[in-house]
Amino acid sequence: MNMSSSAVFSPARLCVLLTVILLAAGIQPLRAQDDPDPGRFAEEIADFEAWDMKNVTPERPILFVGSSSIRIWLTGTYFPDLPVINRGFGGSHISDVNFYLERIVLKYAPRAIVFYAGDNDIAGGKSPERVLDDYKVFVSRVHALLPKTKIFFIPIKPSLLRWDMWPQMMKANAMVATYSEASPYLYYIDIATPMLGTDGTPRPEFFREDGLHLNREGYDLWTQIVRPQLLSALALDLP
Repeated sequence: MNMSSSAVFSPARLCVLLTVILLAAGIQPLRAQDDPDPGRFAEEIADFEAWDMKNVTPERPILFVGSSSIRIWLTGTYFPDLPVINRGFGGSHISDVNFYLERIVLKYAPRAIVFYAGDNDIAGGKSPERVLDDYKVFVSRVHALLPKTKIFFIPIKPSLLRWDMWPQMMKANAMVATYSEASPYLYYIDIATPMLGTDGTPRPEFFREDGLHLNREGYDLWTQIVRPQLLSALALDLP
């Protein structure tokens, strides 16, 4: 039997397909060999759940989830008029978000998700293709339960500390941007280009002393870019 090139799956694509099938059957798949142990975040995830038990979470919220760039973002301050929940945990890979998906994403039935992860994945040696594949798993699992939830991907940022990794990060961003074009429920918000100066390198004024995490000016920029696109996509009549 002849097979067209479009019918041939790479091992990475087959892994994603198998993961989606297992999750649909209620089976937690094995972690890939290059995934760090998600158990290192067990205490942080438990803290989220403890907070939920003591507080009322908004209905149909806008959920911010991902790594430290989400965790440090003062979303309640920057988006005071929106029903936001922040579930960022520093150092996480996309695989970690996927591992805890039911406990930090699906339980809230979010109307929209603002997603930032992949930075640590590339720094940890994962390929741009792997970043895309893991993001596809995230999207597939969310839309299997919440098919109309809009997902906003914040691209991997160009940073001073990880500038040597920028070609790989840029490739991952481009792949996710192309993937997002195929669905009306997926969005790619370009915060990366405005973070580069006229010389094409990261603008230092956006970073803390570590050269990786954003300072207030960096988050001011992100918010100025993300907020109007978020409101437009959700058709919210808010300032």
